[in-house]
Amino acid sequence: MKDNRNHLRFIYGAVLTAFVAFGLASTAKAQSGDSKPPPTQAAPSSDPAAQAGQRYRIGAGDVLDIRIMNRPQLSRDAVRVDGNGMIRMPLIDGEIQAACKSEGELATEISRRYLKYYRNAQVDVFLKEYHAREVALIGAVNEQGRYQMQRRMRLLELLSFAKGPSDKAGQTINIVRAPRTDICGDSADSPSGEGAFITLRLNDTLRGEEKANPYVQSGDIVTIPEAEQVYVVGNVYSPKSLPLKEPITVSRAIAMAGGPLRDSKTDHIHIVRQQPGGEKSEIYVNLTAIARKRAEDVMLQPNDIVEVQESTGKSIIRSLVGAVAPSMAQLPIRVIP
Repeated sequence: MKDNRNHLRFIYGAVLTAFVAFGLASTAKAQSGDSKPPPTQAAPSSDPAAQAGQRYRIGAGDVLDIRIMNRPQLSRDAVRVDGNGMIRMPLIDGEIQAACKSEGELATEISRRYLKYYRNAQVDVFLKEYHAREVALIGAVNEQGRYQMQRRMRLLELLSFAKGPSDKAGQTINIVRAPRTDICGDSADSPSGEGAFITLRLNDTLRGEEKANPYVQSGDIVTIPEAEQVYVVGNVYSPKSLPLKEPITVSRAIAMAGGPLRDSKTDHIHIVRQQPGGEKSEIYVNLTAIARKRAEDVMLQPNDIVEVQESTGKSIIRSLVGAVAPSMAQLPIRVIP
């Protein structure tokens, strides 16, 4: 158990180091009015109990503004909740637990503590900065960043605020969950003390499948690795690299590159494949025979290079025409009767 815990801490530290090194300076607040959730997201529940469960609870690191009506000497700006979830206020002996309370609940508690001095102290608490529920989203997404959640949020909704995975996204999504102890003791809303490394299928998450769409938790680092690539080069309309988000055959890869140009050797498509240990192997396929279902449509592997070659004879003729045609314009014109 101890070795496993150390291993998780190592993974979390490595990913966190990469995140910091990336230099993400901007912080995006995931507010409900900033973006519309995807169609697969369920509408918020109208059940009061469910709404209470979604309500933001103050946490360690949050910054509060606290106003006492008609008592400016007691009001405080930028009160930071300490690591134990506590704050201090003037005249009140000892600390006040702020963590795990809503703004209204904390205001009621502060008012109660002031009864010793004032009969009906009217207290307002405002969350100025949200730090308790900050998650990082990095990798093949359209808007990487640190997201400060003002309520509980599932993974798919977080992705919607980041404008979804990018074109380079692979087939998996990973969550690195930091080992920590939850002050509120709410296992449904906080990571366990052991931490975790969670791998999910991205397509399952995008479909909103419950098992692949968990609640994200404070301190989570969500990463979407880029897909492995194959490359189509040579005598095609649009040579390019193609992400292997799903299995791709050689005929489909060539079609995605715009198809072969005229004078291509479609009966001799060249595939260069990287083997374990650094060795390379070469495969030749007949695209014409594949189209007629007389040959197997080879499934490509990561880092394969598909080369469509020119037909040698026609290529030579084309080169000769290109070289001779310009000089022909300089010749005199003669009419043969």
